[in-house]
Amino acid sequence: MIVIKSRNEIKKMRRAGKMVAEILQMLREKVRPGVTTLELDRLAEKQCIKWKARPAFKGYGGFPFTICASPNNQVVHGFSNSNPLVEGDIISIDFGLIIDGFFGDSAITVPIGEISQETQRLLQVTQESLECGIAAAITGDHLSDISNAVQTRVERDGFSVVRDFVGHGIGRQLHEDPQVPNYGIPGRGPLLKSGMTIAIEPMVNVGAPDVKVLEDGWTAVTADGQLSAHFEHTIALTENGPEILTRLDS
Repeated sequence: MIVIKSRNEIKKMRRAGKMVAEILQMLREKVRPGVTTLELDRLAEKQCIKWKARPAFKGYGGFPFTICASPNNQVVHGFSNSNPLVEGDIISIDFGLIIDGFFGDSAITVPIGEISQETQRLLQVTQESLECGIAAAITGDHLSDISNAVQTRVERDGFSVVRDFVGHGIGRQLHEDPQVPNYGIPGRGPLLKSGMTIAIEPMVNVGAPDVKVLEDGWTAVTADGQLSAHFEHTIALTENGPEILTRLDS
């Protein structure tokens, strides 16, 4: 069942979303060669505690960390560790929290020092595909219009969309209806209505879309070992267009 949120509920989600955005910005500024993802994880958790918020991922289904830290060919759900980040790599950071009963969820992919032009293009296209998906979140249109907008932007540049993982509704639960795939034919699925809140999160591979999950039961990697990038925003649908809740100026 898709839960329509009231203005007051969206106000609470806006607060949660801004906190997520501020913590991700803090982590982005800390990313550099030599830093470990375990350090980033502890920084995020410490800030949650300071704000009396609860990390959304830690303990969720048994996930052991505050952030999902997924470098290079890791697509999503990567475990934080004590290995130093390396110049020229990329790191996807997925983070969420809950405060006052509502969740915020967002993801970024960050370069570690200088990266190649091809890797930079992957990050740019992935971020632009998220923007295209958000722009397609128009009340009265269909859910798959969002999916198609993401896929079209990604494939225009020769990259591929991961199909095994999707975006989702969000609110009082981290994962609510509806699922929001990053691919599909337009004009299908539920009608988009004001008050819907969803997390759109394209995961984009340089090579084939196929992924596999490692023995830890969480970490998903590209099947062909090529790079992957991930960007995500939580948004609210309004009569005046989509509102990004996980942004610094929200």
